[in-house]
Parts: sequence; C-alpha cells; structure tokens
Amino acid sequence: MKRPIIISGPCSAETEEQTIVTCTKLAETGKVNILRAGIWKPRTSPASFEGVGELGLIWLATAKRITGLPIAIEVANAEHVHKALQYGVDYVWIGARTTVNPFSVKEIASVLKGTDVKVLIKNPVNPDLSLWAGAIERIAHTRGIENIWLVHRGFSACGYSEYRNVPLWHLIFDIRRQFPETKMICDPSHICGNRENLFKISQIAADLNYDGLMIESHICPDAAWSDARQQITPAELDVILTSLKWRYENINNSIFSYSLSKLRSEIDQIDSDLFELLSRRMRLAEEIGKLKRTNNVSIYQEQRWNNIIERIVSRAKRLNISETFIRTILDAIHSESISRQNEVMNRS
Repeated sequence: MKRPIIISGPCSAETEEQTIVTCTKLAETGKVNILRAGIWKPRTSPASFEGVGELGLIWLATAKRITGLPIAIEVANAEHVHKALQYGVDYVWIGARTTVNPFSVKEIASVLKGTDVKVLIKNPVNPDLSLWAGAIERIAHTRGIENIWLVHRGFSACGYSEYRNVPLWHLIFDIRRQFPETKMICDPSHICGNRENLFKISQIAADLNYDGLMIESHICPDAAWSDARQQITPAELDVILTSLKWRYENINNSIFSYSLSKLRSEIDQIDSDLFELLSRRMRLAEEIGKLKRTNNVSIYQEQRWNNIIERIVSRAKRLNISETFIRTILDAIHSESISRQNEVMNRS
C-alpha cells in the first residue's frame, strides 16, 4: 500500500508559539513528513496580512530542530531563496502567481542551482498548462536541480463553484502525461477554500494515485491571520489522514487482471463506436453548412440548439449521467460542428 507524502503546517507563521506548537503537534501524529508555513504571503490586497518575513524562518528552523522533520516555504524571488538557504529550508515551492512569470522562475532557479533543495511547482492560477510546463522546464533545465514535484492547487474560474479553485482533474491528467516521472501533490486546502470538503478532495486525490497531500493546519484555525476557513487543527488532520484509503497502483492477481482486461476491451470497442458516430455527425454538420451557404442562412440557430439541449438533458436521469457531463459533451460537439460549418461556408 502506498505511503503518501504529507506536507502540513499553518498557512502563515504568525507567532513563535503558534508556529512551533502547530508543527510539534503535527509531528506527534506520526503521519506528517514535511512541515510548511507561509513566510511571505502574496496577498491580493496590500491591507491584508502579508507574513512576518525572516522572523518566521527562525521559528520554522526551531520547529525543524525540535521535530526532526524537514521544512518547506513558498518563495517568489531570489531574496526569498537566499533566506531559505540561510535557515536550512529543505523544500521550496513556487506559488501559483509566480509560476506564470518566467523572469521570476528563472531568478529562483539561478539561486537554487547546485543546491540540494527540492522544488515544488504549483499550477498557475488560470488553467493554462503551457505556463505550468514552461516553469517546470525552466527549473528542470537548471543544472543541479533534480528533485521537482508538482502541486495541484486548483484553478480560478468565473461564476459560482463549491470550490475556491476548481480542481479540473482532466488538466492534471494532461500534465502528468507530459511529466510522467514527476511526483504530483494535491493541495486540498486551496482547492476547497473551506475545511468541510477537505476529506472529499483528499480521497479523490488518493483514488487518482497522487503521491501526497499538502494540507494547512493551525492550532486555532478560526483565529488564523490568513485563510482561516480552510485550516484545520493537527488533531482534525490526523482524523482525515487516518480515514483516507490509499489504493494499490496495481496488484498481481490473475482474476483481477483478466476481469479488468475484459472490461477495458468493451470500453475500447464502445470508444471506437462513439467516435465513428461522431465522425458521421460532423459529416452531416458539413452538409448542413453547405445547405446554409447556398441559401445564405446563418450558422448559429439558437432555437434548434436549445431544443437539442433540452431534449438530451431531459434524459439525464434515465441514462444515469449527470446533467453537467451531458452539457459539457454537447458544448464540445456544438463547438466542433460550428467550426466545421464555418469552414464550409467560408471556403473560397
């Protein structure tokens, strides 16, 4: 069974007592591998608490000495990295706001060159995998930096969501395909933005074979100076970690292997049939495009599209498929159909 990497500690180092007591209690659970704390906090508003700075590094270094556990902090520039090295920080992470800035990433990499500090890279705020991949490559191509982990902290999105940052799990599958040898850590605290959903997101990450979790913890979460709603006590973290089920990546069992192979073969055939049908649908969309071009009729037909959505979504319960999933698939099909018709209608 997998033994996950667990990174935990307060969102921000606030006081010496808060930092050391939180870290000590986390170590006592026997489940936390790495202690973390925010030293410099990149806040949206300058009126918000932006961290205690170097003083927090002194407290965190003390916690390391007391517990024997390695420590991790966020860095955003060369000065932060120099200070981290000065106080014996073992892991640094590049935050979501910094990941998108190639100049900052390059500056950080230049200071880390030749050190044995491990580097964690969080996904950018927006769902742009090229920015994330670019930051990973800049760090990876720096001589002497060999240990790189990725941190999935969710992505910002417009409109209502039950999450502070939506997970968009499918994007994580894409980045893992690009960097298959790199460890992936899930940050449920920043995905959820609240403590109520922490277990749910953590279990999903475990089910998806993540290598570990980064969860914020505080001795008195409601009194925290930053992100109070998403922090939990060390005791509450212990309960979550005890309750989580981490799965085997694979097992040596002939009956399991045969049954899995049989079901996957059925899925492969259905996938083949689905895309044959989609190909036929797109050919029909092109024929419609030709007809509209001949008769000078616009591509988008709002009433027709609304009727399609209503008709298929109404079958969601009978099909045992969520409305959200159906709408996502329909939107993708509609977008491709419009693209095909647009190409036909504007072909010279």
